[in-house]
Amino acid sequence: MANIRDEIVAARRERVARLGFDEGAAVPPAREVPLTPFLGANGLICEVKRRSPSKGDIAPGLDAVAQAGIYVGAGAGNISVLTVPEGFAGSLDDLMAVKRRFPHAAVLRKDFLFDVRDVDVAYRAGADAVLLITGMLSDDDLAAMHQRATSLGMAALVEIHDDDDLSKARRIKPNLVGINSRDLTTFRVDPLLPVKVKSGVDWDARVIYESGISSPDGAAFAIGSGFAGILIGEGVVRNPALAPKLLEAMASAKPSRFWPIVGKALAASGGKPLVKICGLTNADDARLAADLGADLLGFVFWPDSKRAASSALLEEVRDIAVPKVAVTVNAAGAPGLDPDVFRLLENGLVDAVQFHGDETPDDCARLWPVGYKALRPSTPEQAAEATSYRCPRVLVDAASDMPGGSGIRVRADVVAAWPGPLWLAGGLGPDTIASTVAAYRPELVDVASGVEASPGKKSPDALRRFFGELRQS
Repeated sequence: MANIRDEIVAARRERVARLGFDEGAAVPPAREVPLTPFLGANGLICEVKRRSPSKGDIAPGLDAVAQAGIYVGAGAGNISVLTVPEGFAGSLDDLMAVKRRFPHAAVLRKDFLFDVRDVDVAYRAGADAVLLITGMLSDDDLAAMHQRATSLGMAALVEIHDDDDLSKARRIKPNLVGINSRDLTTFRVDPLLPVKVKSGVDWDARVIYESGISSPDGAAFAIGSGFAGILIGEGVVRNPALAPKLLEAMASAKPSRFWPIVGKALAASGGKPLVKICGLTNADDARLAADLGADLLGFVFWPDSKRAASSALLEEVRDIAVPKVAVTVNAAGAPGLDPDVFRLLENGLVDAVQFHGDETPDDCARLWPVGYKALRPSTPEQAAEATSYRCPRVLVDAASDMPGGSGIRVRADVVAAWPGPLWLAGGLGPDTIASTVAAYRPELVDVASGVEASPGKKSPDALRRFFGELRQS
């Protein structure tokens, strides 16, 4: 597979070799516009871009100044300007024009910069911040460019994407870190990746969630997960009216422990799948599951289930530190969650919702903002429906008339067609977990009937054997 980032960097190096670091633009010999603190107004960074390597044309006729004016008018005072011709159709002229028209906006030069002289040019052109992509820079270049930017009074947004980038950034401990959900080598997006990587930022820094957000619920997810801001490109370019809605969602977002704990567990998993033990109906089973290493505990709030839990049970297990998930079954367009579930969520006795009914993508965001969807596709084609949900993860369960706990395994061709990281339920137990992990490498496994002595009552022996097999897989 082609490394898109390296292709762009190679093209830029060739262009700089021909034209110099000004790249043919009429960059003034000295800065002519005021220096504005980056992220001084709020944490929303809106982007000026015409196209991308992954999506092609987004707004080919976009006027950079007019687009920036929409953002500024909406209250988003941080503007990211793509100055990359290859794949993005941007230029330094765009940045200079935006800053001259809006001198008190904070402007980020977003480009594949590789030299201290790039920072100097950005400063003279009017940028208030520069993007430094850790994965394409040596340790020495990253440190030198970061030091040069800060010495000029600019902000340096140090972008990371994986553990290698994290280790490199830790050496300079930047006070502004961006975590890109998009892998710049393939341009694929993983919405949970920034939360996972953020768990390793162990120095004092403001951390920005980059890429992949296209809706207010996505903004709320990022801010609720502990990010100081978001950088949004395509979504707000295609729909500039989204900007004020994003600001509103960011301002009203409630802190949530669920996704940060999941992200931290993934970062520490060593490639082993996380485990959700579901269908818990009594405190003894919940405590044993937690003691054995369960990462999530699932409680079914669907009255027709043989594994239905009670609000009293959640009170009884409130001291268990493992995140708890309420499994709900809702019709499409349902007006609201079950009142008991709502109260449990409001009181912090449950951390997230697993939507296991006919909920639409908009239903999931509306009914409760912290959670994920479970789908039961019967064909590979139906598996593609997962991409329409804006949840950080979607769980795949076996096609069945009963929402969960059927003991039926998901078809192999459905698993093979599953888009994105695999959260897998259906027919898992001590005798199947090792082969399942070997075949599919799931990120999370969800187990209910496979570790039961009877519906709703777990078998201690089966639970112990399950975790034993998993550790050896």
